Amino acid sequence: MNKLSGLPQVEKLLSTPRLNIWFERLSRPLTSELTAEVLEEIRQEVRAGAPLPSREEITERICGHCRLHWRRRLLPVINATGIILHTNLGRAPLAPSLWERAARVNTGYANLELELESGKRGGRTGLIPELLRLLISAPAALVVNNNAAGLLLLLTVLARDREVIVSRGEQVQIGGGFRIPEILGLSGARLVEVGTTNVTRVADFQAALGPDTAMVLTVHSSNFKIRGFTWKPTCAEIAEILPPEVLLAVDQGSGASSEKLPGETRAAHYLEQGAHLVCFSADKLLGGPQAGIIAGRPDLIARLESHPLMRAFRPGKTVISLLEEQLVRRLNQSDPGWVSSVLSTPQEELRRRAETITAGLAESAAHTVTSVMASGGGSAPDETFPSLAVEITSEDKPAALLARLREQDPPVIGTISSGRVRLDCGTLRPGEAEHVAGVLQTLLAARSARSARK
Repeated sequence: MNKLSGLPQVEKLLSTPRLNIWFERLSRPLTSELTAEVLEEIRQEVRAGAPLPSREEITERICGHCRLHWRRRLLPVINATGIILHTNLGRAPLAPSLWERAARVNTGYANLELELESGKRGGRTGLIPELLRLLISAPAALVVNNNAAGLLLLLTVLARDREVIVSRGEQVQIGGGFRIPEILGLSGARLVEVGTTNVTRVADFQAALGPDTAMVLTVHSSNFKIRGFTWKPTCAEIAEILPPEVLLAVDQGSGASSEKLPGETRAAHYLEQGAHLVCFSADKLLGGPQAGIIAGRPDLIARLESHPLMRAFRPGKTVISLLEEQLVRRLNQSDPGWVSSVLSTPQEELRRRAETITAGLAESAAHTVTSVMASGGGSAPDETFPSLAVEITSEDKPAALLARLREQDPPVIGTISSGRVRLDCGTLRPGEAEHVAGVLQTLLAARSARSARK
């Protein structure tokens, strides 16, 4: 017990500069709580016979706990994976100028639900419906929190207690356990399966139509592709056999609007072919903030907007202001979207980034290789695009080196290929190659020094 009297008090520890710095990152109360937790752990260890750590060791241990919690916050990272719309890394990065244009709206009051002409309460979609009409030829549109919310809303409002026909080959699951059959069940609609995994024909849809049919739903395959002996009808072919009272909805997913990306069909194409509604993500190929867009027939959009569930799904002014600005840029062709920007990067620029990374490293430690990028985010799952990458050879195991790269500020996120760490240059943003180069020089030099001491 005498040893425990040497433990410093929480408040005295918090007054030291090494712990002060965590207040801004974690808040003072959380830092205080973590400090108390570490001190309690040490008490239990000392009672079990362990020696009392020095004050420096105690402080270092607290900082370690604080660091672990800080790394759970949203932090900027460097994407060197070669996956352009990496869902785990936030999909499409927004241009800094987009934030600057939206800053005044978000740092003060805004006419979010105020009609300036009349001074009365208005809707909260701003110019988004008009801008989408011009971008994807949609007569009406609304915005929700994400595409999953959009799909759940349209199924709940337009197909509850009725049948929805879906091809077996399109009953997909995407990241996070989002499953089409479960969403249908949650909405109250009844799933009617048609066709087989690889082949569904128009006649299959036609045979399933009945008095309780509310909708035919076609679903973007997102993160997989079925190859070989496959067949599925076009949207136009399905629309042609549907009676007037049966709706045709398309979960387009990727948000393709004006991009010419192999393997992706534009949202406008489905509307042109007879779909009544199409829903998709705003933070994929469109390059906006996370949101879902439902576009199509005005009377159906009006029903969705007036449903009580819409209040739970509606986004706030930050999303609306950013999306509105991004749509203006897309129409002005001043921002082609993140995917298009990455894919249009000249090969010379990719080589310059690779040379920047390898310049300060030994030839045996790093070399440039050809690689392929993927669009990611459930877009063009069967397509790859040429790129260049730097492969790192180190005495450390690849997983250990990747872990050290993730410990940096900002963290560097890479992959492992053929037993080596691979850093793809295609998904690096301007200036990031220089940071990666400095990090690698430090890490590999430290590894060499450790080896020399052995």
